[in-house]
Order: sequence, then C-alpha cells, then structure tokens
Amino acid sequence: MRPLDGLRVIDLSRILAGPYCTQYLGEMGAEVIKVEPPGHGDDTRNWGPPFVGDEAVYFLAANRNKRGIVLDLKSERGQEAVRRLVARADVLVENFRPGTLERWGLGYEQLSELNPRLIHVSITGFGQTGPYRDRPGYDLIAQGMGGVMGLTGEPDGPPAKVGLPVADLNAGTWAIIGVLMALQARHSTGRGQYLDVSLMDAQLAWHSYAAGAYFYDAKRPERMGSAHPSIVPYQAYPTADGWLNVAVGSEKLWRAFRELLGLPDDPRFATNALRAEHRDELNERVFAVMRTRPSAEWLKKFDEASIPAGPISTIDEVYEDPWAEEREQIVRLPHPSVGTYYGTGFPVKASETPARPSSAPPTLGQHTAEVLAELGYSAEEIAEFTR
Repeated sequence: MRPLDGLRVIDLSRILAGPYCTQYLGEMGAEVIKVEPPGHGDDTRNWGPPFVGDEAVYFLAANRNKRGIVLDLKSERGQEAVRRLVARADVLVENFRPGTLERWGLGYEQLSELNPRLIHVSITGFGQTGPYRDRPGYDLIAQGMGGVMGLTGEPDGPPAKVGLPVADLNAGTWAIIGVLMALQARHSTGRGQYLDVSLMDAQLAWHSYAAGAYFYDAKRPERMGSAHPSIVPYQAYPTADGWLNVAVGSEKLWRAFRELLGLPDDPRFATNALRAEHRDELNERVFAVMRTRPSAEWLKKFDEASIPAGPISTIDEVYEDPWAEEREQIVRLPHPSVGTYYGTGFPVKASETPARPSSAPPTLGQHTAEVLAELGYSAEEIAEFTR
C-alpha cells in the first residue's frame, strides 16, 4: 500500500514546480495523468543539453510516475476531454497565468461545479492577487525578487542565485503540502478547494530568522558567503588541499574545536555572541590553522572529536558515495527510448506506507489513446484527437 493509492491527479503543468509536485504525488501512489500540448509538449522536452537520445534530462527529472497524453486545450475537443478527466479526478495541478483557464472554460469555479470534490492547485510566479499577478514567473526572477539572491554569495561579489532552481522546487514542495492539507480537509467537509501557490510566497516562507531580523528592526541580513549570521565558527574553511565545512553550534563544541585547533582561551571568543562580534579576528586564526592540514586529515580529527564537519561535494561525488545507494536516493526504471531512466529518490522513508516509483517519464503522447478510451471515446474519435 502507498498512502495516496486510489487518488487521480490531472497534471496540466509544465516546466518544474508543477511537474515536481505531481511526480511525488505519483510516488505516494496517486495515478497521475500528464496533459501536454501536441507537437512540442512540455517546454522542458527541448531544454538541453544534456539530452539522452531525443529526451531532455530536464524533462526526465520531474515527470516519472505519470501517464502522458496530448490535448490541445485551446480547442473545444481538448477542453471537453479535460472536463471528462476532471469529472473523475481528485486533484488538478496547473501553472497557467491567471485567467487563462477561465477563458477556456476550465477555471476552478467551472470545474468545481462539475466535480465539487476537486482540489485545484494553481502555481504561478506571484499568486492570483496583488500588483504582480499577471507577470510571468521564472525561478531566477523569484530568487531575485524574493530576497534569496540578496542573501546568497560573497559580500563583495556580484548577485548570485542558488545553484539549483530553489524557487521552483520550493513552490512545488509547498504545492504537495497544500494537496495533502486539502485532502485531509476533504475528509471532513466532503468538498475540494482552490489552492493558490506562488514562487514568491514560497520564497518568503523560507526567510525564517532573516525576516525576523527585519521585523524586529535588527541589522539587515546581508550576503555572507558560506558564513552564518548568528553562529561562529560555522562556514567553509580553507584547508591545505581544498575546503571543508565546519559547524560549531554549541559552547561544548566550541571548547572541543578550540582545543583541537590549539587556539588560545581568548575572552573575546568566550561565548557565541562574542565570537559573532569578533568574527573576523577569530576566523583569521582559524584560517591559519586549517590551512596547515589536508581536508581528509581534518575530517578524521573532527569525526573523532564529534565536531560536525563535512566536505563540499560535487554532484558526481554525492552519487558515487555509497550512502546514496544505501538510502535509495538513486532511482532506476526502464524507459522506452533512453533504456534506463535515472532519477533522485523520495526523501521520506516511511515504515508502513513507503512511497516508491512506478514508471519512467512518458514519451510525448505515449498514453493518449489508452486514456481517451478509458474516458469513453471511440476509436474514430481518438483518431480525430491524434490526427
């Protein structure tokens, strides 16, 4: 058993935030039907390199556990097919600009009359209200406007985005949370609801103590590289042959760290607050000592002293680590055109109802005839769709 067995999700989304959401709803057991426009499909089918044969790795990364069909949503035939899909669905996920589905007769008010139990998830850049409502939403724009780039990078360097599309991925994660919330509410009310998720809102939910500094009129948080605004030492340090992250998160750890590095018992560094105040003076001493030994030697010493530390790994190093296999974080599935599909695993390990992958990402329109037949279309009508 998987936790969402028996639920049906209609995925009208494309790019990343929506597909990421529906991929993991499928991992939890939901039947997901991905609807793409005929001809080119989801935009990310053409986003590369890298490609594996004709398949873009970007598309493969967020579209497993789905059956794929093609429908022209601008046509009456395509709109009617969506209504048939929705009539027997639990969740619809889309990321069209506000007002687009309403113009096609596929907005929440229209679809909920057809299926009052429908949970409709709309993912946009800026939400359904407010002055930025009609702007297109892209991860880079949200990282910039949402404050993430204002906190990322070295103090004297240019603006830098996070190395992964965190605005998209974060919004997709909150969409998953919203769906689970709405499903639980539906147990009590018997009705679905509309979920308005935006990349910008999701970024602000991440601000945590950085927003607190603003709310309580403290010093405005600024870019600090790998350093932490409140904890010292807590950053990347240069070694004789590279860099190493060290996280000294308590006074007990500080004493162990100070003794291990042979630092003097300086009253300026007696508490974390004092260490933060005198961060530059302390780091000058830590840098000098850390540069005297290679990373592997420091890691061994830190592990023996139970001081949190770790390497700064490249992506290939992460997946070559036996840990990734042990934790089932590499998924392999047969794929009709690329041979073996590879993807990242589900991050929650459940004891009773574990999530698990069911199928590789579909080729464009792979299941169109199959799904339309299930909706009651005849062979002749299906031929009209695929012509």
